[in-house]
Amino acid sequence: MEHVTRLFDLLDLYRDEFNSLDTLFSIKKGKKWISYTASDYLEYSRLISLGFLSMGVKEGTKIATVMLNCPEWNFFDMGIMQTGAIQVPIYPNVSESAYHYILNDARAEYLIVSNAAIYSRICNVIRNISTIKGIFSIERVAGVRNWSEILEAGRKFENPDKLETIKASIRPEEMVSIIYTSGTTGRPKGVMLSHHNFVSNFLDIRAIMPLEKGDPAISFLPLCHVYERIAGYVFQSFGVSVHYIQDLDDLPVCIREIKPYAFAAVPRVLEKVYERMLARGRKLKWPLKTLFFWAIRQGHKYELDQSRGWFYRVKLWIANTLVFYRWRNVLGGRIKFIVSGSAMLHPRLTRIFWASGIPVLDAYGLTETSPGIAMSHFGQGGVKFGTVGPPLAHVQVKIAEDGEILVKGPGVMLGYLNRPEKTAEVMDEEGWFHTGDIGVMEDGKYLRITDRKKEIFKTSTGKYIAPQVIEQKFKESPFIEHIMVIGENKPYTAALIIPNFEYLKNWCAIKHVGFGCREKAVLNPQIIKRIKREVDWFNQDLGQTEKIKKFHLLACEWNMDTGEYSPTLKLRRKFILERYKKIIEETYRSTGNTNRRKSANGGF
Repeated sequence: MEHVTRLFDLLDLYRDEFNSLDTLFSIKKGKKWISYTASDYLEYSRLISLGFLSMGVKEGTKIATVMLNCPEWNFFDMGIMQTGAIQVPIYPNVSESAYHYILNDARAEYLIVSNAAIYSRICNVIRNISTIKGIFSIERVAGVRNWSEILEAGRKFENPDKLETIKASIRPEEMVSIIYTSGTTGRPKGVMLSHHNFVSNFLDIRAIMPLEKGDPAISFLPLCHVYERIAGYVFQSFGVSVHYIQDLDDLPVCIREIKPYAFAAVPRVLEKVYERMLARGRKLKWPLKTLFFWAIRQGHKYELDQSRGWFYRVKLWIANTLVFYRWRNVLGGRIKFIVSGSAMLHPRLTRIFWASGIPVLDAYGLTETSPGIAMSHFGQGGVKFGTVGPPLAHVQVKIAEDGEILVKGPGVMLGYLNRPEKTAEVMDEEGWFHTGDIGVMEDGKYLRITDRKKEIFKTSTGKYIAPQVIEQKFKESPFIEHIMVIGENKPYTAALIIPNFEYLKNWCAIKHVGFGCREKAVLNPQIIKRIKREVDWFNQDLGQTEKIKKFHLLACEWNMDTGEYSPTLKLRRKFILERYKKIIEETYRSTGNTNRRKSANGGF
């Protein structure tokens, strides 16, 4: 891999080492998987480069892509960067104002969209962007030029040798992409990343990955996000067969069909797998139900060093033989590992996945570090539950006096586009990037993330509260789907809670409690009383100022479409605080939990 210094150098591997691959990328259309070979990858990338050159694209030209996960994403990624142009990937589901800001800020000249649905979201915005010269779509869209026109222009380009000259002139230190932060607070910032940023990062990750040529993997997190993008480069460096999934509802079926060896995930996906298995266990009859939950308890006790002794190993073998093999089958039965990033997976779940023969490797990084900072791995001492593992080989980490994680290394960004003052805020004079996350180094080796610096707040009594730590604790409850801890400048800590309604329905049926609908359920005194028992239980492990004194149950959904979560599934706290402002005010004015007196959805 020594010759890979720029991202498009990966294509040389497909010319020299992986040219026999029949299935490099694939995507499901209807009930059929459509596959692309290594030769297809090379040819489509070349034609896109030549097609853009014929249109006058040159070094520094900004080309925005608003695309769902698909093989064509890679063709355009390589095709754009080989010309010296800069790709600006954008999430398909951002607001019109975000589209307008990003396209203007980047001064994008060309735009690639996946389909009519995405085009319909952006077409009104484009009319007001003066820099846009051309729009192309992957699928056929009325009134929009198809990407086949770029390919055809590439075939007709009269000077194809020009491409090799341009490629030879591109240096590893040059900018290759601008990735806009998801904007959980304020307007998004354009993170400028170079070839060297990306390559240094995926080579560090590659060195600790147990993958081989032809191994099947799946990709379902947005490729426009740096996390899934770096996973894609790691997969490509091994010659892994990547199968793209555009709709998460298709994920269970596709996993059964592909039987992947590996994939990247966020904690919410793994939490859903765990919840799904628990739901199955609750439906079992005695004695199978008793056996199932006995196995769960064994899984939660799992230790990597086998310190629990031979008797525990026997019990774990029984649990795997009779229960956990079903977990492996749900994920295809061939998983070598899953990488969990974007947020911290609760250690309790990490343990049980490892116990069931499904290794989960926690990872940590940011867009600004392209992205990897630390990652668990299979080497000696590579995993410690509750941490994100050791820093990557070429990444330096230190903890500031206030607990903030500082990072230095080849993956740190070039800066924020058009915002030198914001760059100066996060880069100090010694070259350390200030992540904004709070953490500690355990055993002098493992990085543990404790909270987000900007999310820590102070109550009116002067006590600091780290909400993520509390939220993670409460999400262990099967009754709680979502929770946000509140209390900034307030006399005590409270919470907005959305129950796990599927679990709650089952509980209501068993206890003969009327559920009705969501809106009625969160007003039901028996249900409120049961949730309060959960809150009281988890409060036992918290300090006096951290305990949840009041809560309000919400009947609504929180997701990306409704705005409470960013595309990387992080809580958009300012948005939630503003949206539920009246409910929060009522919560602090009242003498008890507010659901008894007011509609749980607060009129939203």
